[in-house]
Amino acid sequence: MDAFELIPPDWTRSATHARSFCCPSCNLPPKQAKAVWINRRSPVYTDDRRRKWQEFYLCECDRVWWAWSSDRPPSEFSNRPSFEEIIPDDWV
Repeated sequence: MDAFELIPPDWTRSATHARSFCCPSCNLPPKQAKAVWINRRSPVYTDDRRRKWQEFYLCECDRVWWAWSSDRPPSEFSNRPSFEEIIPDDWV
């Protein structure tokens, strides 16, 4: 199953909305899901004109849950220095 397939897999039908970005039954993070599907056909636009999608997860405990992509916690890579911050001025 490709996470970006246009047609949702059958297992997404029983999904419940998770309030935090983990399985509502066993609290496992989405990285440990058995399957993932992202509803890229129906983005929702926020007030600041950003898009968000429904992300569906089939957990190892067989619970199916979904959350908004905008609810995803910050990535461990999001606070890395930018290119401009690590390259000395005399190299540019």
